Amino acid sequence: MTVLHATEAPSVFLSLFARVDRLEVGDVEKAFFVEWTVVRQLAMRRTLFVFPRDLLPAALGSASARTAAQERRALLKYVAASGITTDPDEWWTRTSELLLQHLAEGGPVTAAEVAGLDPRFEGRITVGTGRWTTEVPLGPRLLTLLGAEGRVVRAGNRGHWRQARPTWGVTEQVLGEPVTPLDSHDGYRELVRRWLATFGPGTEADIVWWLGATKTVVRRALAELDATQVSLDAGDVGWVLPDDVEPPADPDEEPWAALLPVLDPTTMGWKQRDFYLDPDDKAYLFDTNGNAGTTAWWNGRIVGCWVQDDDARVRVVLRPGRAEEIGPGGVAALDVESERLTDWLDGVVISSVYKSQQMKSATLP
Repeated sequence: MTVLHATEAPSVFLSLFARVDRLEVGDVEKAFFVEWTVVRQLAMRRTLFVFPRDLLPAALGSASARTAAQERRALLKYVAASGITTDPDEWWTRTSELLLQHLAEGGPVTAAEVAGLDPRFEGRITVGTGRWTTEVPLGPRLLTLLGAEGRVVRAGNRGHWRQARPTWGVTEQVLGEPVTPLDSHDGYRELVRRWLATFGPGTEADIVWWLGATKTVVRRALAELDATQVSLDAGDVGWVLPDDVEPPADPDEEPWAALLPVLDPTTMGWKQRDFYLDPDDKAYLFDTNGNAGTTAWWNGRIVGCWVQDDDARVRVVLRPGRAEEIGPGGVAALDVESERLTDWLDGVVISSVYKSQQMKSATLP
């Protein structure tokens, strides 16, 4: 899937459950915090993703570097406006090195523990503008920027798997080696290549949106990859890798059902979604910023969402008319997925700040 969305901790596990047979929570946690084959990293569109280890250098040199630059400008502006320093650049150099020294000598800490490491991390800063102005602790913002820069990574989690309570450590200590970022040019090209391999064919608009970059960056990457133009059913121009130009054979398989979590990578893979989402359903299944709630899929199209009742049982909520559209076989297949997910969750209730209108309005028996 190239990357997994990790804005909400449960989505990582639920996205994997939908794709991996006999998934065990312990295996996922082992990959994160023992083997380090995957790493959470702030990157495209200032969003937290799970990257395979080999893709991390590309992200750090491109999308993460772009995010880090934005985070640095904002933080230095806020610390100056809050009266912490009159020389923000010197302050950041000194403060970041001091925090890295503490982490290197004392080991990983949570964001809440940063203030206890040194009085210079205890301050609060005023962020935002106008009616959105608020005060926040300084320590977590330091970790956010260091993380975007790739100098620290999430070293563990002190909460249940459905909760994000990460500890942070120095990158080379946690991963066992330093991570050398690719330069921006090469990094973006590799991210585009991976996207095309997973999501192609897709439009230029899809890639620009997913990557959180500019048309210039995407067009240069497409040219250097010798990406090939193809015609899409909707009449748009799509792009594929040069070795992926043959249309897929008609699949000789049974229709399939899937229940995907909030912000699943498939649901969020494209900006232009009409080929798998009825435009009339968008307002009910996505928020106004384009963030997807839970989704129920039948044979390549979204037909509704899923929710849990007070007993943690999973229930599918179809959009009006979709039951007739997918027929009894589709309804039955989604019910099987509901039971399978209910059994796997084993009483765990998943909460989300990205509830779609359909999720919020669902009435369960």
